[in-house]
Amino acid sequence: MFLGTFTPKLDDKGRLIFPAKFRDQLAAGLVMTRGQEHCVTVYPMREFEKVHEQLRQAPVTSKDARDYLRVLLSGAEDVVPDKQGRVTIPSHLRTYAGLDRDCAVIGTGSRIEIWDTAAWEAYLEQTEEAFAQTATEIVPGLF
Repeated sequence: MFLGTFTPKLDDKGRLIFPAKFRDQLAAGLVMTRGQEHCVTVYPMREFEKVHEQLRQAPVTSKDARDYLRVLLSGAEDVVPDKQGRVTIPSHLRTYAGLDRDCAVIGTGSRIEIWDTAAWEAYLEQTEEAFAQTATEIVPGLF
């Protein structure tokens, strides 16, 4: 499970070193793609295979489903981290997420998100109070 927030920096070649506690789960390979709110989403290969299988269930007659699949999969890259846990984030994903140097790598359970640090801080500032004030059931049966 991926938990926590880390602040690595991209090097001049667009490479990022994943936090040590994430590396074992990613060593066999991963998929990076566009995420919601303009971040890069990183899935361990096995988790992405599960997600893809769920996506295959979407009706091809649905324009929304086709659009979503096209954007998600056309931006996807499969990668194996090097021995230091380092990956190169493709330029199209760096552009999509506005990644330059300072990054926030956040664990979101079954996946990781890579954000521009300023964008992550702005997002968190905007949504943290709503989280604290949540009084309705967001996830059925959780609270």
